[in-house]
Amino acid sequence: MAKIKDNTIQIVFISLIFDLLAFTMILPLLPALLDYYKDVENDQGLYFKILHYVQQARQFFDAPDKVSTVLYGGFLGSMYSFLQFLGSPIVGALSDIYGRKPLMLFCLTGIMMSYLLWALSCNFTIFVLARFLGGISKGNISLSMAIITDVTSPQTRGKAMALVGIAFSIGFVVGPMIGAFFAWTSANNREGSWYIVPAVFALFLAASDLCFILCNLRESLSPHCRAKSLKSGISGAITYISPVDLFQFNGVSSLNLQDKKNLRTLGYAYFMYLFIYSGLEFTLTFLTHYQFEFTSMQQGWMFLGIGLVMAALQGSWVRTIPPHKTKHTAELGLWLIIPAFVCIGIAENILTLSIGILLFAVSTAMVVTCMMTLVTRIGPENQKGVITGVFRSLGALARACGPIIASTAFWCIGSKTTYLIGAVFLVFPPLILQSIKSL
Repeated sequence: MAKIKDNTIQIVFISLIFDLLAFTMILPLLPALLDYYKDVENDQGLYFKILHYVQQARQFFDAPDKVSTVLYGGFLGSMYSFLQFLGSPIVGALSDIYGRKPLMLFCLTGIMMSYLLWALSCNFTIFVLARFLGGISKGNISLSMAIITDVTSPQTRGKAMALVGIAFSIGFVVGPMIGAFFAWTSANNREGSWYIVPAVFALFLAASDLCFILCNLRESLSPHCRAKSLKSGISGAITYISPVDLFQFNGVSSLNLQDKKNLRTLGYAYFMYLFIYSGLEFTLTFLTHYQFEFTSMQQGWMFLGIGLVMAALQGSWVRTIPPHKTKHTAELGLWLIIPAFVCIGIAENILTLSIGILLFAVSTAMVVTCMMTLVTRIGPENQKGVITGVFRSLGALARACGPIIASTAFWCIGSKTTYLIGAVFLVFPPLILQSIKSL
């Protein structure tokens, strides 16, 4: 039985690598893609309709004209995260009833079709439709965590969850490098539909992932452990996407009072952390570009360094943390992000900035993995899919809103004030987490 479990974890890890490489390789290509659609569309196209509102936002922030592309990319990223927020809890809940594998195949098929649409996106409307389909299908991440929960014990779950963090680190290191290569080649050849080559490569990765899961993944949730039904009716469906219900974890049934209290507390801490964290993370590129005059290549090296530190920590230390120290490690990581953003905010030289970025990477490696491990310990086995789905959905909602608020503050009150205010509010997540005594 242990061998089957080990194989399952390895299969999930490889699947995440395929998925995250395809997902992250588009990031360096976004500026060139937006320039391409700007050239091929007329003034009445969807690109220019959205650009009108982006320009209004830029003028309101009194930001430089060159920031428009970054804000445009932020709009697309927020849309993608918002769609994950809508889709993840529903996919997780359905997997508790019908099993993990059918829903995983459904999500991976949707992701694959989104890359196919990207390859066919002769105009910006089709490209946005591709991103829409990809975002709403992104429940595979929460399903991966539910599968790991199914096949591990509380004692071994932290080590397995750390592999998810390692997969993210690898994906966010290697994927953008692949995208940067395509961006470099496209800069030398912008004739015709140059984006088709990277889109087809992403499609190949997604198709490989789908075939790999189809052939290798065994169903991890046995029939006798499955939930009987979703909450009925329209009101039941709203329970899985309403922010109020998500924060209360009302879509999860059969919870005792203590478990529900612990889930809600974890959800509040996780949302507040990611809301502030994602916003300041998004503005980091503004800060390094305008204050330190980083080029795109230098920013690429910066994020490469962050990814390598995270991968090294998660591969060596985080995955060996004993179960009884998981909560303590999460709290420590939440405290570390405060001096990280203080250093970044007040930095007037590369040394102070580097210290802040190092603390940022160390904290990131600790927090999300440990908090996901904590949340998988709560609730009955037949509700793990919806629990992880709701938790991921709260994170996606935070990532959809955080960059908008942080960008507004960055251009209205300045980078130093924004980062210091963010650091002050980041005191609350570890204090909230400390209130949980029973994990």
